[in-house]
Amino acid sequence: MIRKRKSQEDSSTFFMDELNEDLIEGVLSRLPTSAFFRLSSVCKRWKSVANSSSFKLACSQIPSRDPWFFMVDSHLNQSIVFDSAEKNWKKLNHPPLLQKNSNYNSMPVSASGGFICFRNSYGNFVVCNPVTGSCNEQPPLDPALQSLTFHAIVMSSCPNKHDQSSYKLVVVFGELPKLSFRVYNSSSGCWEEEIALSKKFNDDDKSKELDDSTEFDSNDDSAVYFLSKAGNVVATNMQRSPSKQYSSVITSKDGEEIVHFLSSLGSIVACNLTSKCFIEYPRLLPVFYEYSIDLVECGGRMLVVLLSEFFESASLRVWCYDEDIRSWQQIAAMPPSMSHEWYGKNVDINCVGAGDQILICLSSAEISSCVMCDLAANEWIKLPKCFVDGEAIKFMSAFSFQPRIETSL
Repeated sequence: MIRKRKSQEDSSTFFMDELNEDLIEGVLSRLPTSAFFRLSSVCKRWKSVANSSSFKLACSQIPSRDPWFFMVDSHLNQSIVFDSAEKNWKKLNHPPLLQKNSNYNSMPVSASGGFICFRNSYGNFVVCNPVTGSCNEQPPLDPALQSLTFHAIVMSSCPNKHDQSSYKLVVVFGELPKLSFRVYNSSSGCWEEEIALSKKFNDDDKSKELDDSTEFDSNDDSAVYFLSKAGNVVATNMQRSPSKQYSSVITSKDGEEIVHFLSSLGSIVACNLTSKCFIEYPRLLPVFYEYSIDLVECGGRMLVVLLSEFFESASLRVWCYDEDIRSWQQIAAMPPSMSHEWYGKNVDINCVGAGDQILICLSSAEISSCVMCDLAANEWIKLPKCFVDGEAIKFMSAFSFQPRIETSL
């Protein structure tokens, strides 16, 4: 009887080596991205698979991966990420192109798909895959544009499942209400022509367009007094953390691409790239209210994360604008027991969305922390501290991307 059971066990034993190449590639392509770096150390066959073009093709068939969050601190020439799948910190090799003198201390400004866009001290853009280190310098914009005020810098992945390396880079610039935008398309490898945006507003359910002779109303109370992201009422331009100088996101609705950004006056502006117009959303809080604010994109929606103080406590809430009733609707709130920690500390929040998750970086002179919000489960979890050389890193902001080894530039 013992021999019979042993024989049955032997006949049912499964060996990975018995799979053909296609099946092995299909199985391994579904592993978490962090596991790919360990494939070459398993055996010679897996090392060969990890380096094959057919394996990268199999990886490209995976529609999405758990996001990684590229973290930004005062030391820009390093790559630290938070792996949302394994719930831990990782230090990646900083891309070689970003270590050159011309790109030293380049600031990350946007991300999409498997790429992150950096802007160097000359105002030029470098797009890279932080997992593989591959980079590409974008053609420089016209020198005349470099001196203009940039309001938004956003990336969007082109909807082509067979080409994960296609993307667009959009910049919105000018002085309100005279805004324009330009688009860089990776498929053509060049910047498209500048396009002007006209201002529109709603009045009795009708949309009215302002012509060039209409003066932008900058003399009312809401434009004179506004709030800094550090939580102070000021009467000059809003002071932002350099790592999120361009608080902007891009969404798509009914075939129209919309860029949302946080203006220097503290209002939220939505630029419809398809209809070539922009609107300003109503303020969430009264003019003299102290708060810190940022924009995120989650599940195709633009959301606002707001940290405010009242009744001797701090409140952090997530809001969504309802176009039908033209008002803001609260969709999530941090438990008071957590948010009260930030009361009276002049905290600056910088946030990034990924699916149903929002990573919130809270920083001030006194305190620094990162909190992950799961909108679907309404869970708020404080992330563990990240230590490098025995010292805890104070992160200012983050950018979400999909860790893909198959995308190249």
